[in-house]
Amino acid sequence: MAWKAEAVVFLAVAFPAAGALAALQPATGIPEEVVQLTQFGPAAGVLVAALVWPERIRGRLAGLGTGARATRADTAWAGPGRAGWWLLLTALLVIVTAAGAYALLDGDARLTDPRSLAHPFTLIVLAQLVGACGEEIGWRCFLQPLLRTRFGPLAASALVGLLWGGWHVQVFARRPGYTAGFLLATVAMSVVLGLALEGVRANRLLLAGGFHTLVNLGMLLTMDEEGGTVAPMLLFGGACLLAAVPWVLRARGTHGRWHHDHPLPAAPDRIPAARHGAR
Repeated sequence: MAWKAEAVVFLAVAFPAAGALAALQPATGIPEEVVQLTQFGPAAGVLVAALVWPERIRGRLAGLGTGARATRADTAWAGPGRAGWWLLLTALLVIVTAAGAYALLDGDARLTDPRSLAHPFTLIVLAQLVGACGEEIGWRCFLQPLLRTRFGPLAASALVGLLWGGWHVQVFARRPGYTAGFLLATVAMSVVLGLALEGVRANRLLLAGGFHTLVNLGMLLTMDEEGGTVAPMLLFGGACLLAAVPWVLRARGTHGRWHHDHPLPAAPDRIPAARHGAR
């Protein structure tokens, strides 16, 4: 099937490209605190897929296969015009919950003054946004719409989250509790992103990249999970899970059934010129 071929090509490039970029980073002199080159592995996967299926991948990136627009009742929560605000607020909620729980557990609020970082914070923010978009163009702008042509929104989002977590292969060298917390976080965040962006075509990359950037910056300034400590990662995963609950509850229809629980039509091989812009 065409969708399987697209997914295989994307993943077959994204995984090794991330490893190659990680090996290349020391030679570039770019500090990992500023941006990790591995983040551009998914972008490389999209690029190769686009060289093979240019029209079809253009349809994915244009947002075809992301679900119908929300109904008038839905817009009071997170319709296409408001999804971004709720999504960014969710990112802040994740960080506040995780950092607050960690401070209570550890007895120390591990807050880092942005001015104490080795590089200008403005540079870090901009580089983090670029790096996050390098990931999200693959996960949320390509793979999520692709899987939505075969699965419902929750299943597609959870599957993307598992693949996203597995793509961070280095976490599997950590303690089991750390790995479990990380995978819980990636699946829960993917569910938030998938459900929040369901039906949204305009600015999908900026919305997903903004959420991703806020979470990364929050972890940089409030947590110390990078050293492999299990507790902050488990708390982070738990915070992500809690943040996903309202999005899942909102997505449920009457009698426990999902809105848009059916797969969506695949992007056509050719896209009429009138449909190139975002709705």
